[in-house]
Amino acid sequence: MDRWIQKFLLYLRAERNASDHTVRAYKHDLTDYGRFLGKKYPQLTLERSHRLVIRDYLSELHSRKLQRSTVARAIAVLRAFYKYLMREEVIGQTPFVGLPMPKKEKRLPRFLAEDDMARLIEAPALFHQKFTLRDTALLELLYSSGLRIQELCQLNAEDVDPWSGLVRVFGKGSRERLVPVGNSALKAVHAYIESRKTANPPTHGPLFLNHHGGRLSDRGARNIVARWVRQASLRQKISPHAFRHSFATHLLNRGCDLRSVQEMLGHRNLVTTQTYTHVSPEHLRKVYQQAHPRA
Repeated sequence: MDRWIQKFLLYLRAERNASDHTVRAYKHDLTDYGRFLGKKYPQLTLERSHRLVIRDYLSELHSRKLQRSTVARAIAVLRAFYKYLMREEVIGQTPFVGLPMPKKEKRLPRFLAEDDMARLIEAPALFHQKFTLRDTALLELLYSSGLRIQELCQLNAEDVDPWSGLVRVFGKGSRERLVPVGNSALKAVHAYIESRKTANPPTHGPLFLNHHGGRLSDRGARNIVARWVRQASLRQKISPHAFRHSFATHLLNRGCDLRSVQEMLGHRNLVTTQTYTHVSPEHLRKVYQQAHPRA
């Protein structure tokens, strides 16, 4: 791997507090660009790359029939990398100067209707299995708090305060925030912690455990969600992030203000939160019936 890529990845971890997931994604995209250079422009190094080469690489990405979001991420990674090289005074100007960028694809976030979400969360209770209490607590908390799956898996038992109804979360960039949690989720978490009293101290350590008694991984949590989506016979593919989308959508549909949702989601920019201000057809009809004088 190019030494400047290694230094950049180290910078992301040490100074930007980037998550392992982010670092892996950046490494993948930068390595892919390095392979492209080695194949088509073997005489060039990453530092000597210029606008025409970047344009050629973008053409290749499009020729692979990749999604717009994938191409947009690759561009964002390269732009950040070359800004870093400028910061380190390795180059005098980024090769992205004057290069028109493709527009990002606008897609509404995928979310579940309230009834479907209730059916999914209640699914584990219908099957008396060893990890029913854990899985119920995980689904309840994921929906009740709007946490990212990585944030959920990093929670410790002491991060959940049943008296205040708040969860302490360390999000992107290790930014700390407090998120309110509903009674249903608190009861489910309490029942799960109580069930493992004999094996593990319930007041500290990882909140969610895997089959071996260690901290549940992101992949393990995703597998749990996927399993219960299948058991609930939902007709759409639901990822853990759809819980976050549903959390924000349902709050906004029920009148919660955008600033509060922004705070709970841990978004730096309100524009990011505005993605969730779409309106479902059911909500639209309800508002129309209530508001129109001749409805």
